[in-house]
Formats: sequence, structure tokens, C-alpha cells
Amino acid sequence: MATRYWIVSLPVQSPGATASSLWSRLQDSISRHSFDTPLYRFNVPDLRVGTLDSLLALSDDLVKSNVFVEGVSHKIRRQIEDLERAGGVESGTLTVDGVPVDTYLTRFVWDEGKYPTMSPLKEIVGSIQSQVAKIEDDMKVRAAEYNNVRSQLSAINRKQSGSLAVRDLSNLVKPEDMITSEHLVTLLAIVPKYSQKDWLSSYETLDTFVVPRSSKKLYEDNEYALYTVTLFAKVVDNFKVRAREKGFQVRDFEYSPEAQESWKQEMEKLLQDQEAMRTTLLQWCYASYSEVFSSWMHFCAVRVFVESILRYGLPPSFLSAVLAPSTKSEKKVRSILEELCGNAHSLYWKSEDDVGVAGLGGETEAHPYVSFTINFV
Repeated sequence: MATRYWIVSLPVQSPGATASSLWSRLQDSISRHSFDTPLYRFNVPDLRVGTLDSLLALSDDLVKSNVFVEGVSHKIRRQIEDLERAGGVESGTLTVDGVPVDTYLTRFVWDEGKYPTMSPLKEIVGSIQSQVAKIEDDMKVRAAEYNNVRSQLSAINRKQSGSLAVRDLSNLVKPEDMITSEHLVTLLAIVPKYSQKDWLSSYETLDTFVVPRSSKKLYEDNEYALYTVTLFAKVVDNFKVRAREKGFQVRDFEYSPEAQESWKQEMEKLLQDQEAMRTTLLQWCYASYSEVFSSWMHFCAVRVFVESILRYGLPPSFLSAVLAPSTKSEKKVRSILEELCGNAHSLYWKSEDDVGVAGLGGETEAHPYVSFTINFV
């Protein structure tokens, strides 16, 4: 599937010519000179023209609005990709009204029920803008709720997987590792990995009330080792000071089975919430992408109609088409379109280095015919 398309319109200006006859000529020229370029008719309905002033005013707004609608489309697509990746789901083909996005574009049919062709063009454009803006706002809220849960889980995971100097120790300590009585207490010491021999030979000497041979290693990571040490409760503060002087950190820790169980339940709930929200958000994104992409293509049809009238004049008489040329075929296809356009002053529309300059609406590519590019990604 191509991800980059041209939407163009050519004037029907020769005596006796029709859009159908021009379409046949375009098909013939493409098949003979650029046969690998996909070509499709882009069906633009007879919209309500209004006044020239209204068309000029609308033209100024069309480009900015197109950037906005296209941007929302890409945001939703990226959100879909992130959600599919987070769920380990292989990316599928996005659809619009039940068909792949490229098929929707190449077989575009105006939705008269949603956008009556007799409505003023400004009203149609305004309706599309409002609808897409509402979807964008909704997405921000939904994505923020989902990302909040993800952030909570990430914070918990960081506590569980960080260095022993900072991580939560609850899941590393068992009830039998801790001694708590009226006089005795077990502390947890964080010992640099390469200072373990020093710890084992010196911890009993850090205070006279340390229980001999009471230290046991519970866990080791890339930087530190976690040791227990049992001593009389009355010398805890002094032991901490002496340990710190030798480069050992005593972590404040109180073993609580209730806290452990509460943590597990919180984790399970957050994981369930995250997956439920991911699934719901993904389904919403699929539906919203379809809605926004459809709106975008209707917007493109309005844009073709307005710019064709401003370029070719009244009454509306033009052929609109969709092409997907490869990079190497672009120059040839441009040449074919210019030839069919029949504009004796086509050189006026080209800059010296054949790079487009600003046209109608401030962004339309500089050619003797209406042309603009849309990108799906």
C-alpha cells in the first residue's frame, strides 16, 4: 500500500471536451508513459459555489485546517501503533467504513447524509473542523487517563527493579529473615558488591551488642548485596552511624505481611486497569481514526472543488484524480499532467529549480493545475 498520494484536478477546457474524455486521455497517457503509477478517479460532487469572495476567504483557511485535520489523523494512528505494541498485538490494516484506508481514498464517495452538498462550503468545513476538534479533545482525556495508570505502574516497577540502595525491599525479605523481640531487632544492610568481605569481617565489631554470625545475604544485584544483621534494639542508632562510616547503608525497613498483600492487590488491580483501558482506548482509536480519516477525505474534496474554481473559473468544469507515483516516476507524471492541462503559460507555475512555490491557499503545489500531496503516515 502506498502511503503518499497526489490529489490533482485538471481543467476541462477544450471545445467539446468532457471530464470523461479527459479521464480517458489521462488513463491512456499514464498507461503508456508511467504504467506503474496507480491512478484513480476522485469523485468530487457538485458543491454549492457561493460567491467569489466567500471562496477566496475559505481558501485562506483551507490549508491551515487541512494541517490540523491531517495532524489529528496521524496522532490517532501513532496512538494505535503504541497501544498495539504495548499489548503485543501485530499491527493490522486500518480501515475506514470497513475498507482499508487506501481503498477508501481511491474509491471515495461523498457522504450526502453527513455533509449535504447544498450546504454552504463554509458550513461543511466548519462541521468537519468541529467534529475533528472534539475527537482530538476526547483523545487527550482518554490518553491521559491511560498514561496515568501506566505511570503508576512504571513508578512501582522502578521501585521493584532499581538499585538495592533505593528499591523496595518487601519482595526480597521473608518473615523468617527478620527477628523482632523485646530486646532484639534485625536490620537490613546494603553492602557494596566488592566490599562484602569487609562487611563479613567487621559487622560484629561495629558494636558490642551485635549477635555473632547473625548476618545472612538475601540478595545481590550489579552494585550491592543485601545482608541481614541482628543486634540489641538499644544500640541500633549507634550501629547505623558506625556502619555508615565504613560505607555500609542500613535501610529503614519494617516487615509487614499486610503491606505485602496490599501491594500485590494494588499491582494486580493496576495491571487489570491498564489492560482494560488499553483495550477500550484502542477500540475507540480504531473508530475515531475511521471518523477522522473520512472527514479528512471530505475536506480534501472541498479543497479540490474550491481551488479548481479559483484556478479555472466558473462554471465548475474539471477532472479530479488520485495518483501514487513512485519517486522515480514523479517527474514523468508531472509532465503528463502539464501536457493534459494544456496551459500555454505552464512555465509560469514552475520555479527555476522545479521546486514548487506557494500557490493558492499558501500551500498548493506550484503547477498549472491543482495539486496537493497527502501522507497517510
